[in-house]
This record gives sequence, C-alpha cells and structure tokens, in this order.
Amino acid sequence: MKVKYNRVSTISQSGDRFTMDKDNYDLTILDKVSGSVSFKDRPKVKELIKLVEDGKVTELIVEEFSRLGRNTGDVIRTLEWLEEKEINVVVRNIGLQSRPNGNKNPIWKMISSVMSSLYEMELENIKERTMVGRKVYVQKGGLLGRPNGSNETETEFLNKEQTKEIVKNLKKGFTIREICKIVDCSNKTVLKTKKILNERGEVFSKG
Repeated sequence: MKVKYNRVSTISQSGDRFTMDKDNYDLTILDKVSGSVSFKDRPKVKELIKLVEDGKVTELIVEEFSRLGRNTGDVIRTLEWLEEKEINVVVRNIGLQSRPNGNKNPIWKMISSVMSSLYEMELENIKERTMVGRKVYVQKGGLLGRPNGSNETETEFLNKEQTKEIVKNLKKGFTIREICKIVDCSNKTVLKTKKILNERGEVFSKG
C-alpha cells in the first residue's frame, strides 16, 4: 500500500499546492497541524500508525524530510520506526528513497540526518529573522499584539492547536520551561493556559 502524507500548518490552508502531485497513491493523508507537534502526536498520523502496525503500508511518500517530525530528533525517530517496519520512505523534493526495490539504501541514514538538521537550522533562522523584524518594527513605532477592542474568549484560546499541545504536556508533568521549548511558545502563554485550567479545577503539580 502506497501512502502519501501531506501536512499544512493551519486550518486555513487547504493543501491545494499538493494537487501538482499527479502520482497515484492508495491513500493520501492531509494533516492540518502545526509543525511544532511531534509526528506521532499529529491527529491524522494516528490513522497511519494503525495501518503501519497492521503491516498494510509498504511505501510512505512525503514532500520533504521536515514533514516527518518537529525537529531533527523527531524525524530520526520516525525514520527508525519506519525502517523497523521495512517501509520504503520516498522524499519527493530530493528524489531519495530509503529502500528502493526493497533493498536498504546505503547512503540513506547519512543524508536523512544531514537534511533534517538543515531543515531545523533553517527553521531557527526564520525564527531569528522574524524576531529581528518585529524588534525593528517596534523601534519604528509599530505596535504588536491584538488590536484594541478585540477579545479572545477562554474557549477560543483553549481550542487553539498550540494551547491543546500545552495542555497535553502539562498533563504529562512537564515543567513550564520544558513546555516552552517543546511547543515553541512563550512562558506567558503556558502560564495563561495553566491559570485557566486551574480555575476550572485542573491542578498540575509540576512547573
């Protein structure tokens, strides 16, 4: 069974850019979730995991390595899991396969490690450029934050993908500092989430 896995970052993205892929697959999965969520915790991956564990998947196709995890470590763990199941992983943007014709690709492990590291580095560079851009914007008189007069309800806040990920990690017992790194969010956001949940009767001992 050939499965194509696609991911877009937000619900507002439709995934239309994947229509350029004219190859035939037995199943195409589209996940609408932040890339900060680890691969196996993504909603649609649950379906993929079941198919893999049932031995029904022989080939998994992705557009690029970054689709397979939130950072280098997560990508490597995903690839090791797929290799254990003897699944051929196809990365379309560089035309690389892990098990072409059923045989292990001798350079696969090296290239996959390097490429996933490069993607993570680029992500950090983007974050840094964004942060610098925001600082310059403020220095020039710009204002950040929600527009005056706009209010977000607690329910709307809790229904955000990022907030859901924070809640999940709070329940796992991670500290506030650890969650900030895992979810890639501010200390303020985690504290706000914890405060709302505590007010609703959910108390977390750590953090």
